[in-house]
Amino acid sequence: MKVVDMTFREGHEFKVRIKPDNDCSSFAINIGHNSENIAMHFNPRFDSNTIVFNSLSGGSWGDEQHEGNFPFSRGEECKFHINFNMEQFYIKLPDGSMLNFPNRLGDVKYKYFDVSGGARIVGIKIK
Repeated sequence: MKVVDMTFREGHEFKVRIKPDNDCSSFAINIGHNSENIAMHFNPRFDSNTIVFNSLSGGSWGDEQHEGNFPFSRGEECKFHINFNMEQFYIKLPDGSMLNFPNRLGDVKYKYFDVSGGARIVGIKIK
């Protein structure tokens, strides 16, 4: 699912409810300007119980960041929250723990949101 021209600004909270498929190997949430400029690539991987973060600038991927905290289960709906500023993205995971990822594009407004892989969106809300 892709959403374009959705305004997500510094100071907003982006709430995502998602349900991974029963046989999900991974899913990804991308936030940025377009498919070639992604400020935050959030990629939970069930095969390694790892969350991989990255960014894409001008079609070139940056260095991956791996996180070992993995509060996701196949087939179980989960909710998490995303906030950001010019320096960082802040992600509150389903278990209440927090992760940070640098805002490598350094902008205060993004209009592109994409979910791919073995999961479906149950709900999204920006406030």
